Amino acid sequence: MKQEEHSTSPGRKKSSAAAIAPGGHSAAAAATAMSSYMTAVQFLQQGRFEKALAALEKLLPSAPPEIVERCRMYIATCQRQLERPSLSFSTPEEQYDYAVSLLNTGYYEDARDQFAGILASYPNADYVYYGLAILDAVTGQTQECLQNLARAIELNPRNRLQARVDNDFQSIVDDPRFTELLYPEVS
Repeated sequence: MKQEEHSTSPGRKKSSAAAIAPGGHSAAAAATAMSSYMTAVQFLQQGRFEKALAALEKLLPSAPPEIVERCRMYIATCQRQLERPSLSFSTPEEQYDYAVSLLNTGYYEDARDQFAGILASYPNADYVYYGLAILDAVTGQTQECLQNLARAIELNPRNRLQARVDNDFQSIVDDPRFTELLYPEVS
């Protein structure tokens, strides 16, 4: 009886190990590294240099060879940006204008930080509560929006009139609490 030979065709190796991507990394590790890299680049593009730097420094030791140089370049960019002097404002109104510009460009977390910074020194700045109310409306935080708007109106009743015509509150215009806040004389 002839013994059958079991073989694999040339170029096909049976292996229980994970697929290896170029550069000697497993495909899963390379995919994870690329995902981490893209997140870090996104932080960089958003101007969140501390987060980008931390992500890139964590990634660098295990980065696939094809992105190592880019990681080093972005690390250097983050370090330069972080060495720049921090923003300084002559007045709280200047800082408020900056916070509003951040809000308008979608940097909500940074805008909130700027508003909080003003309130730390000027806790009765009605316009800051108004700005926070807008930020909360835009980010879908209805309860916080109503609280901040109520505080803004309490500090300066003219904010009630402004809010009545402000399109930034469109997301809560149908909320009865918003109507009660803006039109207390109707209640």
